[in-house]
Amino acid sequence: MSDPTTTQSQQHYKRVMLKISGESLMGKLPYGIDPEMVGTVAQQVKDVVATGIEVCLVIGGGNIFRGVSGAAAGMERATGDYMGMLATVMNALAMQNALEQLDVPVRVQSALTISAVCEPYIRRRATRHLEKGRVVIFAAGTGNPFFTTDTAAALRASEMNCEALLKGTRVDGVYSADPEKDKTAKRYDQLSYMQVLTEDLRVMDAAAVSLARENAIPILVFSIETPGEFQRVVKHQGRFTVVC
Repeated sequence: MSDPTTTQSQQHYKRVMLKISGESLMGKLPYGIDPEMVGTVAQQVKDVVATGIEVCLVIGGGNIFRGVSGAAAGMERATGDYMGMLATVMNALAMQNALEQLDVPVRVQSALTISAVCEPYIRRRATRHLEKGRVVIFAAGTGNPFFTTDTAAALRASEMNCEALLKGTRVDGVYSADPEKDKTAKRYDQLSYMQVLTEDLRVMDAAAVSLARENAIPILVFSIETPGEFQRVVKHQGRFTVVC
């Protein structure tokens, strides 16, 4: 695996995992899916695929339903999490449609069997899709309650032998606090997996960070809302924080 601190001229990933939150698809809407924002993200994915990099994608479901919020309101946690998994399938289908409109070949694979709208998750089939230049969107998380889509992204990245896990967020890296609420928050250029865990920096949940650490997959955190940033970050340009 390439050293994540190498220069752009030396850096070239063959296969990457992009993880974005469901909230990233809301755009300026209070909830739901903003077609314009979905199209913007799809264009960024297309630009990276055009460079010859194989792309996997995991999208959260928080723009539609979040299991933890349902549990807080009195719903059984497992039921809330399954509802959240179905929300991620909806987001995956929206992204599939946007990519196909850009002539990008794409397949959705779900950890829950929903054969009418997408394939079941089969590791070898997913690998074959990637080898043929198709984007693969992994939906329904891990298929189990009590696990987040962050963990699903780290798990699928490990199974697919991805060389990096890129987390697209609303901010341009990892901060010591929420920069939208705390103007004194410190921004990090590079962190170790253990720093993230011990300082509880909430880059991703602990299970996801531990999985990435065990499989030596660097996590690159960047702003998906910045046009063209995904392509710049896979070349180690632009602004991002690397966890390695």
